[in-house]
Amino acid sequence: MNLLPCALPSPPSWQVDWPDLNARFDWIRAMRDCPQDPVHHAEGDVWIHVRSVCQAMAELPEWRALPDPDRELLFAAALLHDVAKPCCTRVEHGRISARGHSHRGSIMARRILWEHGAPLPLREHVCALVRHHQVPFFLLEREDALRLALRISQSARCSLLALLARADALGRRCADSARLLEKIALFSEFCREQHCLDRPWAFPSELARYEYFRSENRDPHYAPHSAPPCEVTLMSGLPGAGKDTWIASHAPGLPVISLDLLREELAAAPTGAQGDVVQAARERARQMLRAKQSFVWNATNLTRDMRLRLIELFGAYGARVRIVYVEAPSAALFSRLRQRERSVPIAAIDRMMDRWEIPELTEAPLVEWWQNAGQWTRTDPALP
Repeated sequence: MNLLPCALPSPPSWQVDWPDLNARFDWIRAMRDCPQDPVHHAEGDVWIHVRSVCQAMAELPEWRALPDPDRELLFAAALLHDVAKPCCTRVEHGRISARGHSHRGSIMARRILWEHGAPLPLREHVCALVRHHQVPFFLLEREDALRLALRISQSARCSLLALLARADALGRRCADSARLLEKIALFSEFCREQHCLDRPWAFPSELARYEYFRSENRDPHYAPHSAPPCEVTLMSGLPGAGKDTWIASHAPGLPVISLDLLREELAAAPTGAQGDVVQAARERARQMLRAKQSFVWNATNLTRDMRLRLIELFGAYGARVRIVYVEAPSAALFSRLRQRERSVPIAAIDRMMDRWEIPELTEAPLVEWWQNAGQWTRTDPALP
């Protein structure tokens, strides 16, 4: 596998090689001296906590018994679960807070693992574990506990999430540690009762999954039927990932609404306000949707919110939406960008990566991941 270039704890000592990890990764060194609320983390700063969590993970008999790929996946998640605390930590009302670090951490983990060449599906499993690593502490207190558990199960194995949460709880000093472990056990039992502890919850169809997460009070067993008049292919991916190449290879003949081409038509700058460009693109989409014409919407669409706004537009006309996410290895992507006549500045790519969320299965009726490393490879986003 190759998630991170570091050694896993192994028998007989099962010790974590912290000198090696500190030497390899600047994001680990950044955790030093990052303070935490002593009510929840009396053990010390983030660096001390992450060390304790990783060692606690290595000492869990359940972790040691896992297959090698699962142990590596969970160890990477333990290393990265608080990676965003240094940039999220602040003092609020006299208390130290790292609000939003789980979501921000999943985005940071994505870039770190991508730059190290981690396989796409395994990388995204780690990112999902980082994104949801606090959920076992509070799931059953939420009114939407079932919906959240089923959503998580589509991108992360809940049994592994529970192990990560146990290590997180064991790697801290706080007054309610026993209560945290009890909540994690209840999380596991709840997921087991819902048949989504070790596997994704099985919806009747892809459409059923999509409709369940977009509608309130939908029965997850309900199997909707649909006869869409057309299909919109919604592209997603960083500049240089190969979206144009994918369209030429896999959607020949379909009309394409390209925000890059519209900018040229409207003589609009690629930076700054894009309202006129987006409005023109949406109007062209409406014209084709009214004519029941299938087409491709070609733009980066790197955030979930951006994609959902477009999906709402297309869905209002009854169209089926197919999200196609395209990705290239780090070296290949930056090489292509350097060769472009109008290269995208690296600073702009960095800003895009700060909000880089790749499509989840719950976002649309059809979601596909494609990799472009000299030849196209399709990866199923569904968990094995």
